[in-house]
Amino acid sequence: MSPEGRGIAKDSFRILHVSTGNVCRSPITERLTRHALSHRLGGLVTRDLIVESAGTWGHEGAPMEANAAAVLADFGADASGFTGRELLDEHVIRADLVLTATRDHRAQVISMGHSAGLRTFTLKEFTRLVRAIDPATLPPLDDGMAERARALVRAAAALRGWLLAPSPDADEVYDPYGAPITFFRSIGDEINQALEPVVTALTGVPASR
Repeated sequence: MSPEGRGIAKDSFRILHVSTGNVCRSPITERLTRHALSHRLGGLVTRDLIVESAGTWGHEGAPMEANAAAVLADFGADASGFTGRELLDEHVIRADLVLTATRDHRAQVISMGHSAGLRTFTLKEFTRLVRAIDPATLPPLDDGMAERARALVRAAAALRGWLLAPSPDADEVYDPYGAPITFFRSIGDEINQALEPVVTALTGVPASR
């Protein structure tokens, strides 16, 4: 499949979350993204946005870590039915947006080729860039959520060289693997906070307070 074949259909948009083992950070991010989208859209399931995850050293077929599932339960998100995946070329080719846990993961995705550079960001990097984008410059939702999402990625890529991280660690989500539940919960909070402006930009619907 060529890079031009990204997404299932022209009117869909695929988000790929990437971490190392695909049992902690990326499953949390995947399921929190799905949960937030469903919440903003009134519980409606949309085919416009497809959210999935994989790991650069993914534990193929493994369940997510129990502490990761517990974090999802804290947010009311669904952890059921998850199985880990190793990151493959086809995942990168099909993704319209790749969000990684760390800069190393981002570099690994980009090194795979497939014109991934302009659509691959760390999660926190993408959040920082999205915060700087005026929502009024994005296509209206009447044009379709996928079209709005593509415009958001293009705008973020254009800003990347101008809006740098305040510190080398600012774009990192650290690995909680093997850590106690308290650290998992702090990572879950970090991820949830990073996702909030992204989901708002994608849907045009702010989080309820």
